[in-house]
Amino acid sequence: MGIVAGLDSSSAFTRIVVCDTDTGAVLRQGYAPHPVDPKATEVDPQAWLLSLGEAAAGGLLEGVQAIGVAAQQHALIALDGQGALVRAALTGNDKRAQVAAADLTDSLGGREAWAKAVGCVPQAAQAVAKLRWLARNEPEAAKRTAGIVQAHDWLVWQLLGRPARRTTDRGAASGTGFWSAATGFYRPDLVELALGHQVALPEVLGPADAAGTTPEGLLISAGTGETMAAAFGLGVGPGDAVVSLGASGSVMAVHHEALADPAGMITSFADATGRHLPVVHTSNAVRALRGTAEMLGAESLEELSALALKSTPGASGLVLLPYLEGERTPRLPHAAGTLAGLRRESMKPEHLARAAFEGMLCSLADALDVLRMRGVEVRRVFLLGAAAELPAVQAAAPAILGTQVVVPQPAEYAALGAARQAAWALGVSQGTLAAHTPPAWQGAAAQVFEPGEELAVGQAVRQQYIAIRDEIHPGAFGGGTAS
Repeated sequence: MGIVAGLDSSSAFTRIVVCDTDTGAVLRQGYAPHPVDPKATEVDPQAWLLSLGEAAAGGLLEGVQAIGVAAQQHALIALDGQGALVRAALTGNDKRAQVAAADLTDSLGGREAWAKAVGCVPQAAQAVAKLRWLARNEPEAAKRTAGIVQAHDWLVWQLLGRPARRTTDRGAASGTGFWSAATGFYRPDLVELALGHQVALPEVLGPADAAGTTPEGLLISAGTGETMAAAFGLGVGPGDAVVSLGASGSVMAVHHEALADPAGMITSFADATGRHLPVVHTSNAVRALRGTAEMLGAESLEELSALALKSTPGASGLVLLPYLEGERTPRLPHAAGTLAGLRRESMKPEHLARAAFEGMLCSLADALDVLRMRGVEVRRVFLLGAAAELPAVQAAAPAILGTQVVVPQPAEYAALGAARQAAWALGVSQGTLAAHTPPAWQGAAAQVFEPGEELAVGQAVRQQYIAIRDEIHPGAFGGGTAS
């Protein structure tokens, strides 16, 4: 038996779990908030180290043999030729690069050109767009930039004592906008297109590789982004999809190859195991529920859920297209939401509540179909986020999504994934694990819901939604989604 640790440095806090290498059982945990506003767009990375030190206080890491690091994605750290900070880190919350992202998209020849080059179209959060913003708005800082890393890369580098070699992993690299998950290589020409000159980029390690060893003898694994670490901690594999219910939504699945989408709806991430995580984002998920709750005077989402369950599948003919903030999938950036099917008998609070839940789930089913139509197999869906616990979601999701739905118990999955990666790298270094076989830790404890006899009803709800969607926004999917 050995002991490893996984740390998750999110935008708001650091969580550390200390685990048994063989089973993944959590032995100890640590937590500390970051001493900065979690919504800050610029952060001194030293704040992350201060939080890490506080979370690890009290001998938490005693006996630990290896550490894995997961961290917030899309935090760009620009370094000068001596490795010093050029400026504060630009976080994923920073939306100032939206114009830069659109500018870059046009500079390479459009969305299809970017999808072919690196598997995604530039977004404001990505490093490539932040580099273009830096070049346009802070040219002196841009000129001083000689190297760039992201949050997890920087933390690993600090833990190792700032060696000459800087490293990253496939997962984090795939979110930059200048590394291709399909080829496994950087596109330095895209860095130059964005920033105006070449910079040093971190070496991309394999899933079971070690980034190095600390002066105290602690092995540090490659690390990865939070999304990839959480998927690894959940234990998802081929045939699994993960649907995240935040204000906006996302659907990602484990797949054997990278997917280039000419329409730009798929972002082609790499995972933490050597496979791929194609992701489709929606602009609206729980925000549609919260808006409906406010409209109906419901004081909580739990109250809205109870109200929705007084209705029946199909919401008496009401259909809500939840495009309240425009929409990314389908690409309708200037759209508004639509409520269709109003009749005297359907104008009741419970039917509108039901339509909100069904509209949100149908929109996510659209995103799931984008992946299915590209050959991604989906045998079960992991449903994440606080809204996944709502009875109305659990009642409707399996039939509307058309598959088994798994609702994992709340846990620190990103930190667990980082710890599992540390155990993998440690096992490889000791000769007890193969580089292609991660440790077989127990999967997440979860509730499982089957579509059962409700599948036909759920698919009828889906068809009702698709009919309204295609009537209001004809051709939005360029030929429609699977049904």
